[in-house]
Amino acid sequence: MSIEDLINKVGIRALHCLDPETSHNATIKMLSTGLAPSFGQIEDKALEYKWGDLTFKNPVGMAAGFDKNAQAITPLMKLGFGHVEVGTVTPLPQEGNPKPRNFRLSADRAVINRYGFNNDGHDVVYERIRKVGRTPGVLGINIGANKLSEDRVADYVLGVNRFAELADYLTANISSPNTPGLRDLQEKDALAHLLAAIIEARNVQEDRLGRKVPVMLKIAPDVTEEAIKEIAEVVMTQEVDGMIVSNTTIARPSTLKDKAQAKEAGGLSGAPLFERSTIALAKTRRAVGPDLPLFGVGGVDTPEKAAAKIFAGANQIQLYSGMVYEGQGLVKKINHHLSRLVALRNVSNLQDLVGIDNDLWADKPLDL
Repeated sequence: MSIEDLINKVGIRALHCLDPETSHNATIKMLSTGLAPSFGQIEDKALEYKWGDLTFKNPVGMAAGFDKNAQAITPLMKLGFGHVEVGTVTPLPQEGNPKPRNFRLSADRAVINRYGFNNDGHDVVYERIRKVGRTPGVLGINIGANKLSEDRVADYVLGVNRFAELADYLTANISSPNTPGLRDLQEKDALAHLLAAIIEARNVQEDRLGRKVPVMLKIAPDVTEEAIKEIAEVVMTQEVDGMIVSNTTIARPSTLKDKAQAKEAGGLSGAPLFERSTIALAKTRRAVGPDLPLFGVGGVDTPEKAAAKIFAGANQIQLYSGMVYEGQGLVKKINHHLSRLVALRNVSNLQDLVGIDNDLWADKPLDL
């Protein structure tokens, strides 16, 4: 075992001595004060992904929900992430749901959370990001609606208007299970109305900024195949720039070992989500065709699972819960594995491998 692996292992054990939310906050604090190790960006052109005016140095991103308040953007990128997505950020600050609201299912390598979009709000997060300035990787800003908002569509528009000048890309998060009624926005007519408003706001900002900020849509894994087709149709009609598949699940697989914790309300993430989210990803790729950028999220805790997401149809992958159990070295391990895969497959770029196993995954049923 290398010194790096030993430090990583000791760090995981220490953090797991704390309750999950305290551990999370301690990690953010450690990163923001520069106490975390720096693994650096892997230098391999074969892992680069160009999307419009953006260049992702590698395909591994930090999913939204980890750095909710944009406190550790650059330190996270120094861990090796090619992109970091902060948020979800709502117009007004909100405390989220009562504690406890984060639960480890260690036997399942899983997490359940019901945070409820706890964040510092637009004004505070805007100032933090503005002060960071240029970053060594791509910055995504994930926007949402306040729990008590009377006009949730207006909240998303406010997010676009506030953060377009700072974001490399924006993500509209309509898939959190912890804000009552939010997932209703995935319904076809509601989604069309929402996305039309978001894209109109983005286009106004393009005229002001001279840059078309890409807009992503993040969906839940708890959707039917028919719903995926309807969402894909709306996304393509409204000219949304990409999709993130997927958020946490409200399902509780029968295979879960930690039966007591599994009874907690909230979104399940981690290893048990891998298959369901990858099937949803593959079906989404089949529905939207080969060109729309897709980010695959859910259950990535090994290099092999990261590769499977790419093969199922993801251009980029994101992780969060995987680091709870594998630590900060996971990013480096994934990138080295993917770099070796490109060489072994004798292709020039990782993007040449996107979707090569799409049928294998897309033909599976979603009702797991």
